[in-house]
Amino acid sequence: MNARIPGNDFPFCMEESSIPTAERFDVKVCDPFGVACDKLMPTLMAAIDPVAVQKELQKRLSHLSAGQTVPRLLEIRVVRYKPGRRCLVEYDIECLNSEGFLEQVTLIGKVRVRRYGNADTRLLKAFWMAGFQADSEDEIAVPEALGTLSAFQMCMQRKVPGCVTTALLLNPEYKWLAIKIAEAAHKLHRSNVPTKRVHFMQDELRILHEHLPKVGRYHEHWSGRIRRILDAADCLGSATPVPTVTGIHRDFYADQVIVDNRRLTLIDFDLYCLGDPGLDIGNFIGHVTEQSLRTCGDPNKMRGFEELMAERFVALSGEQVRISIKSYTTLTLIRHIYLSTLFPERHPFTTDLMEICEERLQILKTFGSGIL
Repeated sequence: MNARIPGNDFPFCMEESSIPTAERFDVKVCDPFGVACDKLMPTLMAAIDPVAVQKELQKRLSHLSAGQTVPRLLEIRVVRYKPGRRCLVEYDIECLNSEGFLEQVTLIGKVRVRRYGNADTRLLKAFWMAGFQADSEDEIAVPEALGTLSAFQMCMQRKVPGCVTTALLLNPEYKWLAIKIAEAAHKLHRSNVPTKRVHFMQDELRILHEHLPKVGRYHEHWSGRIRRILDAADCLGSATPVPTVTGIHRDFYADQVIVDNRRLTLIDFDLYCLGDPGLDIGNFIGHVTEQSLRTCGDPNKMRGFEELMAERFVALSGEQVRISIKSYTTLTLIRHIYLSTLFPERHPFTTDLMEICEERLQILKTFGSGIL
């Protein structure tokens, strides 16, 4: 239960001239990855130092705590890390709310190599202002951007409650999510949040041509199959109509959607760009199919969920996106052939994925009749 604490009794006040030292407060630091040693992202060392973090909280985020108080750091956790690329850190803080009660809040800080955090903050704020606030009437939101901690080159946002959609997909009680997620994607596409980045079909095919041959080089007995899959993918790309482009998430799948009761929060806009709106739904469905294969041994286990999502999105966006949804679903599954070789626990599914893609690509013969 929250206890009311008079402002002058709060542990850290703006009137104090010095920043609290590590000895003056107990802060737990959990870094299972050893991110402080990453020479490509040198700011991570300071980003997990309690004294440096407390100083930045007082300097940049003092508005989170009412009156003359500043947020008090409680714990630091490194929760996601790709060496030399990006890192996600959670900060538990204690602050005084407007009613004079202490409350605990969790902040998320994101660091990306050769990025300063400002662009990420501006993008998140643009979505917030475009109708994605936490209390939006349609219950489709993005996290609240809190600013940039320049000393860490870190974009800060408030952590939202809930769980990722991945954990709910196999629960039949959550079939409604298929429709809601399609509506969330459509809302994103019509938000008109500007971006200079673009991603079109040729870019998607280029990524496949960069990575799929690696599978054939390490597994020579698959090299012929990989070449045929890539040739068929090129035909698929050529046969897919050129869309009316919109802003798209471009990395849209179940882990990027947080569910809290009926509210959805979309996260991780690192790849946001202009592109085919069918890509987002196709990518999502491709991930669902791959998850069904791995977790249930049956790629068709979630077919009903996938069809509900596609039909709702087509109803909202127009019949013209139906073909691109199916095309990008296939291309996503092709990409998963390569991804399956990167993780030991996914190795058993590589041949299954190739067979699924080969079966889908064979239907190219009847593409002209609208079947894919």
